[in-house]
Amino acid sequence: QVQFVESGGGLVQPGGSLRLSCATSESRFTIWTMAWYRQGPGNRRELVATMRADSTTTYLDSVKGRFTISRDNAKKEVYLQMNSLTPAVPAVYYCPNMGTSYDDWGPGTQVTVSS
Repeated sequence: QVQFVESGGGLVQPGGSLRLSCATSESRFTIWTMAWYRQGPGNRRELVATMRADSTTTYLDSVKGRFTISRDNAKKEVYLQMNSLTPAVPAVYYCPNMGTSYDDWGPGTQVTVSS
C-alpha cells in the first residue's frame, strides 16, 4: 500500500497564501502523475491540479492563475502553492497519484480560508 503524507494546511485569511506539501517513500514516484484533490462538506471531491512525470500540469478552472503544482523527484515530494485564497468552507486536501483508490489516500491536510 502506497502512503502519502500531506502537510502545510491551516487557517489563512482571504487573499493569503499557503504551500501544501506531500511526501512519499515510494520509488515509483518519479513516473507517476500526481494529483491534488480537495474534499469539503458533503463529501464533494474536486480534482484541483495534476502534474505528469513530464511536468505537464492541469488545473481546476477556478484555481488557474492562483495555484501552482510542482514536484521534487529527488525528495519524492509534490507541492501545491496556493495564492490569493478566497473564502470557502474548510476542505481537506489530498495528494494521491492518479488512479489510487480513495481508500488508499493519505490523511490529508485541512485548509480553512476565513477572516
